[in-house]
Amino acid sequence: MILDGIFGNKTASRVLLHLFHYNEIHSAAIANDYQLAPTPIRLQLERFEKVGILVAKNVGRTRVFSFNQKSPFVKPIKAILEIFYNSLTIEEKEKIFSERRRPRQKGKPVYGRT
Repeated sequence: MILDGIFGNKTASRVLLHLFHYNEIHSAAIANDYQLAPTPIRLQLERFEKVGILVAKNVGRTRVFSFNQKSPFVKPIKAILEIFYNSLTIEEKEKIFSERRRPRQKGKPVYGRT
């Protein structure tokens, strides 16, 4: 995936792409989608938090991460992610983002379907 080259490794690109899609996420959700151990995902999320790209909050016992809107780097990172995300087919999006994280609005289509 081209994002791996841009962001340095597969874990980093997966974390950022999932965050772009869901707006906020926790390590276990990403690990579950890719059927990976949550530790490397959590460590990557924490690295992004340490450099200020992400912020985290505790929801119960879970740390939920989102983009740090105050960081000057977030807008260009999101622009790169948007280009890649928009190049994915519906089938690719359904494969990568297999699980809904919250209820869908009544009548709202799934990835452009009606």
